[in-house]
Amino acid sequence: MARISPELHAWYQDVEEDALFEVVAIDEDEDYIEVQYLNGEIGEFDFDVWKQMIILPAEAPEDWSAPFEISAGDEYAGDGAGFSLSSWDEPGTYSDSEP
Repeated sequence: MARISPELHAWYQDVEEDALFEVVAIDEDEDYIEVQYLNGEIGEFDFDVWKQMIILPAEAPEDWSAPFEISAGDEYAGDGAGFSLSSWDEPGTYSDSEP
């Protein structure tokens, strides 16, 4: 049984399901804990279910971003071509110049 209180952005292992997850939201007023599993799926538990689970604290996996297909090379590397603030005022216009 879980004797660990859920902490926002903390990682845990569900021993029975052998699944890693991060707590992404806690709403005590609505009585739920929202989690995101390593594979990207979202789950939700009420506090009574949490207390019945066998949960261990866990370290964040090295590659926790894998299910989201995010890599260090995915940062925006645009050259600014085709975008200017004035294009927001004039829909349908394309600008070759940089702002």
